Amino acid sequence: MAATVRAALYLRVSTGRQADSDLSIPDQRRQAKGYCASRGWEIVADYVEPGASATDDRRPEFQRMIDAATTKPPTFDVILVHSFSRFFRDQFQLEFYVRRLAKNGVRLVSITQELGDDPMSNMIRQIMALFDEYQSKENAKHTLRAMNENARQGFWNGALPPIGYRIVEAAEQRGHRTKKTLEIDPIQAETVQLIFRLAREGNGSSGAMGVKSIAKHLNESGIRTRDGGRWGVDAVHKVLTRTTYIGRHRFNTKYWKTRERKPEAEVVEMAVPPIIDLAEFETVQTLLKTRCPALTAPRVVSGPPLLTGICFCAACGGAMTLRTGKSGRYKYYTCSTKARQGETGCKGRTVPMEKLDSVLAEHIEHRLLQPKRLEHILSRVLDRREERATRRTSYIAELRKRAAEAEAKLKRLYDAIENGIADVSDPLLKERVTELKAVRDQAGADAERAEGALDRLGPSVTPQALKTFARQARRRMRIESGGYRRDHVRALAQRVEVDAKEVRIMGSKSVLLRTLVAAESAKTPGFGVPSFVPKWRTRHDSNV
Repeated sequence: MAATVRAALYLRVSTGRQADSDLSIPDQRRQAKGYCASRGWEIVADYVEPGASATDDRRPEFQRMIDAATTKPPTFDVILVHSFSRFFRDQFQLEFYVRRLAKNGVRLVSITQELGDDPMSNMIRQIMALFDEYQSKENAKHTLRAMNENARQGFWNGALPPIGYRIVEAAEQRGHRTKKTLEIDPIQAETVQLIFRLAREGNGSSGAMGVKSIAKHLNESGIRTRDGGRWGVDAVHKVLTRTTYIGRHRFNTKYWKTRERKPEAEVVEMAVPPIIDLAEFETVQTLLKTRCPALTAPRVVSGPPLLTGICFCAACGGAMTLRTGKSGRYKYYTCSTKARQGETGCKGRTVPMEKLDSVLAEHIEHRLLQPKRLEHILSRVLDRREERATRRTSYIAELRKRAAEAEAKLKRLYDAIENGIADVSDPLLKERVTELKAVRDQAGADAERAEGALDRLGPSVTPQALKTFARQARRRMRIESGGYRRDHVRALAQRVEVDAKEVRIMGSKSVLLRTLVAAESAKTPGFGVPSFVPKWRTRHDSNV
């Protein structure tokens, strides 16, 4: 007598919704049992994969089944599926596993697509697999398109929302499915606002805090993540860089398999309730960029001295670095050239750190941070800024006028068509309508971009704004313990040169203006500026 064929059932559905509603797996099992009973096969194993895609092999039950089938001897002789698409929707992967199973004497059998082992059957199976793969990609394309449109209309597509939000049913019902939207979670939103406040102002005892310092502060304060875990650098950075918190959630940003970023043209923005003001968000982004190692040397961001990275010897141009005496009791800024090469390299000088810090900070406080002095320094820059704003305003008005004229001409053409004066089938008329629509739409889009550029200039700088900025900057430069905030000082001075009889403080008027505008917009004083670009190739005679 022939040995009884041992069969393993592989039952799969693509989505969790199908598995939860019990639509497909019971039907697959019923048909598989009937198929085995009609042939006298014995069912020895049952592998169920609820809500798993067949486009790859990252399926726990699938891998468990393959392991059982490739052991020697195998625990079953046949893997029975409803159709080959239940096993795989990728032609290459399907053939790879069919051949791997065949080497160990295990066959793949489909209930609805019965085929033999001859070359013709193999070819037909491969053709079927190609159609399944194509259909899978088409389904994915149409599903993604529907999800993109759902996001454009302001509805949530599922998945876990960003911290600070919760999913609720939409008041507006569209179609037979219940739509979801996001609303602000008051408790979690407070944590988000705290993170942004720490990044912008610090915790009162220091200046603006970096991502690592914020994570440490949250953990020490007993503030946990949504799932009760501890905060890490990556989680804090994601909060600080999400445009969701200013009301613009970005959907479809990465390929789900490779996690690579998609082109900006494919990204969809979904409108959500904002938690953070736009001005505050932009201020924090600028702070994050200044702390980026690609822009600012790490020693400048995290080094303890106030002037690390911006203090230089006027004699040789070398950096003045920290030196200590009496086991760290005394600290000095010393010319690094002299420290390395002695007086043959540079006669240099050594200045007590506390003394130089105080002299510089007091000079900035009492000389620079005066409204009249600021107005004098920035007069030309402010004039150019006003000129640009005036030109852009005039340009926007011209664009709006052009769009309105094109709209009026279109209306007259439509009226002529309705009154029978113009023939709608006239090709010249169609060309004219298309041309006017293009002019109108282009002028409108250009006007919106120009208005966006005008908004980015920030508020106008008035005498009152100068007074407010000077007062707040003087107050916030100092820490309660008597020291100075590094980021505030560096927003006003980008280079300090120490000579024998004087200290020269240099800064950029444009940086000073940006600091002033940011302070007026976000109600916060200055911050650091990019001052470092890695020079991995100092010679420029190769690898251009």
